[in-house]
Amino acid sequence: MMLEQLETLHQQAKQAIEGVTDSAALSEWEGQYLGKKGSLTTFLRGVGQLPKEERAVFGQRANVVKDDLTAAYESRATLIKEQMLARDLEEGEIDVTLPGRPVASGKLHPANQTLRQIYAIWADMGFQVFRTREVEDDETNFELLNIPQHHPARDMWDTFHTTAPGIILRTHTSPGQIHAMRRYAPGPLRVILPGMCYRYEQISARKEIQFNQVEGIAVGTNIRLTDLKGTMTAFLQRMFGADRRVRFRGSYFPFTEPSMEVDVECILCNGTGCAVCKYTGWLEILGSGMIHPTVLRNGGYDPTIYSGFAFGMGPERIAMLQHAITDIRYFWGNDTRFLEQF
Repeated sequence: MMLEQLETLHQQAKQAIEGVTDSAALSEWEGQYLGKKGSLTTFLRGVGQLPKEERAVFGQRANVVKDDLTAAYESRATLIKEQMLARDLEEGEIDVTLPGRPVASGKLHPANQTLRQIYAIWADMGFQVFRTREVEDDETNFELLNIPQHHPARDMWDTFHTTAPGIILRTHTSPGQIHAMRRYAPGPLRVILPGMCYRYEQISARKEIQFNQVEGIAVGTNIRLTDLKGTMTAFLQRMFGADRRVRFRGSYFPFTEPSMEVDVECILCNGTGCAVCKYTGWLEILGSGMIHPTVLRNGGYDPTIYSGFAFGMGPERIAMLQHAITDIRYFWGNDTRFLEQF
């Protein structure tokens, strides 16, 4: 009896789908026969009422009917879709002469925007870009920069080591000083050394394990500390404004002597004091100093004849100060809500 009812239901469903001509009617047909509360689904739940010897035959036939109705539904859905497309084209609802949707153009990353601004200023001041490798050897990254093994200054750089002995990811762009000096010694030299650096640090709002740096050096026969101070002041006033005050503070770097930190008057509060400058009115921008005689000698210059200065800055930090960005992780998060602001 149930098998006859199944056949009747099968024929009714097949006849009904032949009259379906739009998506709404097809969706209604599916709910009526194949849905969770459809006729076929409800009917199949009664299989347990059959005698055991009839269940196998009924189950096989029920699967065939379900597959047939499912195929009929998919076939009818494809036909309706094609008919709708043909009707839209015939009725002119789609104007193929209209221009397509514009493709969104990419923009420079905020870190690259700051880098290009820095490049342009230093190029105007006579410095060329000199690129060096990111995978360095320990000797160039530390020892030739007056940081021997077991020197406490190494604690300033948390280093990524590789499986190859003595091969590391550079912790700063300063090893580029050695490469540049050995390329141009004994001639005069003025270059900036931009690139990515890596340090094994805890990621926070102010620290990342990878970041850009821009190093710079100038070597000649008559370069003095006053040249360094004048050059740094000229750069910072072009970067942050001609009226911006600049100050120098004594510091320590193993590869320069004397060494100085360079601050600029806070660009957000104009020196009156705010949370960004910690209410001091000053922002630390870069480190600098006269190149240590040992480093000059390792680079191929005679320190009794030649002298020079070096400096280094973080473009992401400068961008954070310029735009009041509070978290350095935004630069690497690839969040379009942040990037589209620039």
